[in-house]
Amino acid sequence: MKKLNHAVLPLLLAAFAFGTSFAASAPKTIYVGTQPDYPPFAYNDEKGVITGYDIEVVKAINKLLPEYKFEFVVGAWESIFLSLEANRTQIVADEIAKNPEREQKYLFSDEPYFRAESVIIVRKDRPKVSSLKDLEGLNVFATNGDSYTQLLEAYNAANGNKIKLKYSDSVPIPSIFQDIESGRIDAYVNDPVMSAAVIKESGFKNLRVVKDPVQFDNIHLVFRQDDQGRELKAKIDVALKKLKADGTLAQLSKKWTQDDYIPR
Repeated sequence: MKKLNHAVLPLLLAAFAFGTSFAASAPKTIYVGTQPDYPPFAYNDEKGVITGYDIEVVKAINKLLPEYKFEFVVGAWESIFLSLEANRTQIVADEIAKNPEREQKYLFSDEPYFRAESVIIVRKDRPKVSSLKDLEGLNVFATNGDSYTQLLEAYNAANGNKIKLKYSDSVPIPSIFQDIESGRIDAYVNDPVMSAAVIKESGFKNLRVVKDPVQFDNIHLVFRQDDQGRELKAKIDVALKKLKADGTLAQLSKKWTQDDYIPR
């Protein structure tokens, strides 16, 4: 039996140690679901790359959690929660507000990362529309299952179903605004920052975003109700607290929305 060359032994040990260290430090891939058409929070830029406030928040969290590699999975609104339920994604970052129905099915970060407003969008020739009551008798677009629709449904339940909700699955926001401008529908409820961005980008001239919000919602990351979801939630809550304390969230909010919408 040949003896091992003593000069080679340290190299073999070093190579073994390097290989073991490399395997142990390989990050675990976590898939994050979001939409491609909700500026400035999550949208594809001119090169087709997903970007926006929510995207940068997730990337900032990832810097604090190097044991993970977050990758984005882009899809339409109605597919986001289905992908989470099927474990094709493990997190949703898409300006999601809590409600009782969702809390029965999913985990939410304890720490919110944005404070969203709900406002009414109408044509400029409807100057008297300023509240949900003013929508009574009007045709209002309603995306199935989103929090803005649930707000309108709650109002209807308490006020005799006087708002005429026109339900649809996910439709691109510019198409909805085009329907308002043309008169096919009368109004829509959504986020003012997103609405202003789409109106400017698409060149709508006859739309008005009502100044006074009809509701405020804290926005959270969403996880599966399983062991991995609980682990991710615990670590990400710590990361979000750090990003809030050091001013990162406020800086990102000002960068993407021109204001500080971070909950206090």
